[in-house]
Amino acid sequence: MADVLSTSAVDAHVSALRQQIQATEEQLEQLREQLAHAEEAQHRAQDAGKLETDWQQEILGALNNPQHQYYQDQQPQQRFGLSNAEFKRYGRQLIMPQVGLQGQLRLKAARVLIVGAGGLGCPASAYLAGAGVGTLGLVDGDTVEESNLHRQIAHSTDRVNVFKVDSAITFLRGLNPNVNYIPYRAHLTPSTALEIFSNYDFVLDCTDHPTSRYLISDACVLSGKPLISASALRTEGQLTVLNNPPRVPGASDGGPCYRCVFPRPPPAESVVSCGEGGILGPVVGVMGILQALETLKLITSPPEAAAPPPSLLLFSAYSMPQFRNVKLRSRRADCASCSANHTVTESSLTSGSMDYVAFCGVTDPVDILPPSSRMSAGDLLSTLSTSSPHDDDAPVVLDVRDPTQFELCSLPNSINLPYQGLQTRLREDTQILEDLKGRDVLVVCKQGNDSQLVVRMLETMNPDIRSLKDVRGGFCAWRNEVDPEWPDY
Repeated sequence: MADVLSTSAVDAHVSALRQQIQATEEQLEQLREQLAHAEEAQHRAQDAGKLETDWQQEILGALNNPQHQYYQDQQPQQRFGLSNAEFKRYGRQLIMPQVGLQGQLRLKAARVLIVGAGGLGCPASAYLAGAGVGTLGLVDGDTVEESNLHRQIAHSTDRVNVFKVDSAITFLRGLNPNVNYIPYRAHLTPSTALEIFSNYDFVLDCTDHPTSRYLISDACVLSGKPLISASALRTEGQLTVLNNPPRVPGASDGGPCYRCVFPRPPPAESVVSCGEGGILGPVVGVMGILQALETLKLITSPPEAAAPPPSLLLFSAYSMPQFRNVKLRSRRADCASCSANHTVTESSLTSGSMDYVAFCGVTDPVDILPPSSRMSAGDLLSTLSTSSPHDDDAPVVLDVRDPTQFELCSLPNSINLPYQGLQTRLREDTQILEDLKGRDVLVVCKQGNDSQLVVRMLETMNPDIRSLKDVRGGFCAWRNEVDPEWPDY
């Protein structure tokens, strides 16, 4: 019985080998026919000396490669540069002429660095990993917070307090384990930027502050890397590809850098973070996905393809149309980073002499009132507890947050008088100041900054107020010192 089974197994194996040989011979015959047609087309072409190199080499390689002989114990997927698993995973983009085999091989060889693993970096990294980028580096020194989760889709509730790069890589490995992920668990600095950038082909700026934007752009110019930059706040976003093509400073055919577009940083007091101004999750998601798209286009384009003209894409979720494109000028002749007379150099960057914080400016917490004009959250509680809201002499509590925040949570009987545009409103509506005359006025905001500015404004415009104080630390202090159930947003 054992001999019968053994003979049957051998016969089956021989039959399988014959089928494989027949299939291989048929495939080789098809390739020979394709080559014959290609050579005929080559002779007919008057304006081309040869077929596209990639196509010709692929056909000839398939015909001449001895690994095609199934008598040898070789894996058949080696014939085409990708494994069968890779063909299956990336097949939907492989069949597109914009990608194809050569584009996928470029993706597999590409090394991409993402600076910032937050609202922009999460979707950007997900689509780059899904597309099969060979190496993906992530730079971020922050940890996951619960307030991140509504928009930073690579993170999860069970990874709160974990480094964002580690959390993101956990997510990305589940999406595509074939990518080489490299974490950098620290914020990018002038002294580390060039060393890190030298290991990558493309850089994505997924940060949220001018200081990092100028640093990343300068480092990309000095290291010769294209930069895909995006930003998002509230319901609007921006996207641009910079330093493309990457050229040495002074080269007129190089793409503009961030300093070419924004030679001067915005006033420090005008820079609003997501925590202060808010952000709608899909808005930052759209911009991160567009960053991934532009990166994929750069990677998969043939090396000889010309770079598109520089432009700035503007997105506004509540406008119609939602997208607008603005043409950008070429490199500025006086740019500090990429012009012939550039002052940003490798030594100035690595030595630490480039002070990006000083260049962009910082807004320290407001501290303009004397202690006599300020009160603690506990003092506010005591004052409200000892007075009746129906008493004509009760203090007036002015909540100077915007109406949306006031609607979220507010103190009983407080009056909403938003700081934004307040000075104009007080001049136009004199009744407001009249109602405050002779009263004790307590001003409160979210963090205790705007309230100080309002106190100073009211002091200037209405000296007849009996007493005027702000609440130190605002509602953040109220939550920490008085009411732990106060919403933390």
